[in-house]
Amino acid sequence: MCPTKQNQKQNQNQKHQIPLTEPPDLDLAAAAADWRAEAINGGSIKHVDLHNGTNGWASPPGDLFFLRSKNYLTNKQKSPSGSWLLQPAGFDWLRSPTKLDNILSRPDNRVMNALRTSQSQGEYLKTFLLAVNLQVPGRDHQHSAVFYFSTDDPIPSGSLLHRFVDGDDSFRNQRLKIVSRIVKGPWIVKAAVGNYSACLLGKALTCNYHRGSNYLEIDVDMGSSAIASAILRLALGYVTAVTVDMGFVVESQTEDELPERLLGAVRVCQMETSLATFVDTTTSSCRKLGPSKVVDNDHD
Repeated sequence: MCPTKQNQKQNQNQKHQIPLTEPPDLDLAAAAADWRAEAINGGSIKHVDLHNGTNGWASPPGDLFFLRSKNYLTNKQKSPSGSWLLQPAGFDWLRSPTKLDNILSRPDNRVMNALRTSQSQGEYLKTFLLAVNLQVPGRDHQHSAVFYFSTDDPIPSGSLLHRFVDGDDSFRNQRLKIVSRIVKGPWIVKAAVGNYSACLLGKALTCNYHRGSNYLEIDVDMGSSAIASAILRLALGYVTAVTVDMGFVVESQTEDELPERLLGAVRVCQMETSLATFVDTTTSSCRKLGPSKVVDNDHD
């Protein structure tokens, strides 16, 4: 969905026929005390099976994403990313009268509240959250697709991720990359988006960054590019027939930063847009709405 370039990688993917590794077992039943169990299962869009799930989201393995390899600067080769740097911590599809910014700072954010509940019991005190908020413009309402990732371990000082989290916005804009692949969908969407594409978000779209004591949120204004908006509207028209993988990466640009690693990845599986949770930006209250024609009309 990048307005600057779309790198088709069908031939490369066919060349690298590798056994795919499953993502780490979340074992949600055994982790009932883990705040992530609540965060992963608590949204209006359900966590579903990676291979057969529909109208939900899942966590695709990193091996599905080809990123810059250790020797990329000399041979331009890419290789499977491997495991994520951050663990999945939920997905929200939200609707609001106005654009939602800095969602993790809101008192009604369910993911941050789940973490705070655990922290009030003396657990997960060092957990760090990363949220990517794709802000989708609409005629009558705004939507947000929010992807949450987390780590319980300190981010290594001096690492590329550490420099991104604590860096300035100029550095972030030059490095934040989204890698997407269409898993299933009609030919018209594949033709517009590309089966596999990579895009530096901060160069193509307006990104705003919100750094809290234990989080970084990235708000991406999908309406800040006319080309991106047109592609997005096309994709939304077929969203119930589309399954797409999205991975987020801090781009490696020097030899010591290679190989690239996924921050995290999400698979959105044939989602019903009418299942958005309504966020009242005038009262800071949050409630779930059922199917509504108004939601769908935003993207006509």
